[in-house]
Amino acid sequence: MGKAILIILDSLGIGGAPDANFYNDEGANTFGSIAMACANGDADIGRKGSLMVPNLESLGIYSATRLSTGLTFPNTNSTIGTYAVAKERSKGKDTPTGHHEIVGFTNLVGWHTFSEVVPVFPEKQMKKLIEKAKLSGVLGNKHASGEEIIKEFGEKHLNSGCPIVYTSADSVLQIAAHEQVFALDQLYKTCEIAAGIFDELRVQRIIARPFLGKKKDEFFRTKNRKDFISPPPIDTLCDKVIKSGKKCFGIGKIADIFGHRGISESVSGMSDDKLFDEMLEIIKKANPGDLIFANLVEFDTLYGHRRDLPGYARALENFDKQLPKLFSILNKDDFLVITADHGNDPSFAGTDHTREQVPVLIKNQKLINKCYGLINFSDIGSLIENFLRLETNV
Repeated sequence: MGKAILIILDSLGIGGAPDANFYNDEGANTFGSIAMACANGDADIGRKGSLMVPNLESLGIYSATRLSTGLTFPNTNSTIGTYAVAKERSKGKDTPTGHHEIVGFTNLVGWHTFSEVVPVFPEKQMKKLIEKAKLSGVLGNKHASGEEIIKEFGEKHLNSGCPIVYTSADSVLQIAAHEQVFALDQLYKTCEIAAGIFDELRVQRIIARPFLGKKKDEFFRTKNRKDFISPPPIDTLCDKVIKSGKKCFGIGKIADIFGHRGISESVSGMSDDKLFDEMLEIIKKANPGDLIFANLVEFDTLYGHRRDLPGYARALENFDKQLPKLFSILNKDDFLVITADHGNDPSFAGTDHTREQVPVLIKNQKLINKCYGLINFSDIGSLIENFLRLETNV
C-alpha cells in the first residue's frame, strides 16, 4: 500500500451537469470555456495561444471534458489517461458541499440561502449578533462580491469600526474587517458568535474576511481568512484514515472545510504555489496509508469569481508545469487523484460558482488508460478508501 494524494483544483468544472438548469447554469463549462478561448486567441494576456497543459492532458483532462459535454478540442489527444467524470448529488454548488460529498457525505437537503433583498440578513439574528459581539452596528448587509463591498464600505468601516457583512449565492455569511482597526481575534470571535446564531437557520458557514489598506483603491484581502463550518454529521474518508491509525494532512483550507475534524496536521495561509511546495514536502515524509488532502483555492478566488479568463488559463498552465515535480516523488504504490469541487466558469454571467461536473484524473502505476465513466462525487472517496483498504482496517 502507498500514500493517497487528493488534490482539489477549486472550481475546475468541466460542464455537463444534468441539473445545471435548476441553478441557471446551463452551458457553463469552466475548463472548456478556457480552452476554447485560448484556442481562439481570446486569452492572450500574460500568455499566448492554445492552452498548454500537457501533463493534465496526459492524465485525461480533455477526455473527461469530452465525456462530460461531448465537446472535442482540436489538436489534443483524447484517448490517454485514467479518468472519470463526477456528478454532484448534493444540493448546492459551494466548496464545503463539494468537498464533503467527495469524502463521503451527500447532503440531499441543502442549506439556507438568502434572497437578494436589502437588508439581506434577518433582523432577529442580526440584533443578536450586534448585542453578543458588542458591535456598534454593521455595514453592507446585502449580496455582494467580496472585493467590491470592501471598496464600497471600507472607508466607512475605518471611520466607524463597524464590520462589513454580506452574502452570495452560497449558504454563507461573510464578515469583512480591517486587521488594524478590528483586530483579527475580535473578527474571529465575532464570526464564532455568528456561527452559533445562524446555525438555527441552517447557514452552512461563516467566513472571516480580513483586509488591509488605507483607502478605497488600496484595500486588499489578506491570507488570514478563516471559515467556521460544522463538520459533516457522519465519518468521512478523513475520519476513517485517522481511525485506521494513519494521518490525514490538510493542505490549504481543508481543515476549515471540515471544522478541523479528521485532520492530523494542517498547512494554510499562503499562495497556491507555496502550498504546492509544502505539499511536496509532506508527501515525502508521509507514510504508506496516509492521506494528503489539498485544496488549491486561487483558481476560484483569484480567477473564477473575478471572471478573469486569461488569469485562469495562466494559473492552469502554471499548475501543469509543477506536476512533474509531483510525479517525480510518487512511488509505484502511491495513488494520486486530481479533481474539483464545483465550477466557476470565467466566461459566465455574474460572479458566482457554476453547477458543473468535474474531472477525476488518477495516477497509479497499476492503472493504465482506464476510464471509470460517469460516477458520483462520493465515488471519488470510495476509490481512495478501497485503495487504502479502510473498510477492512477500521
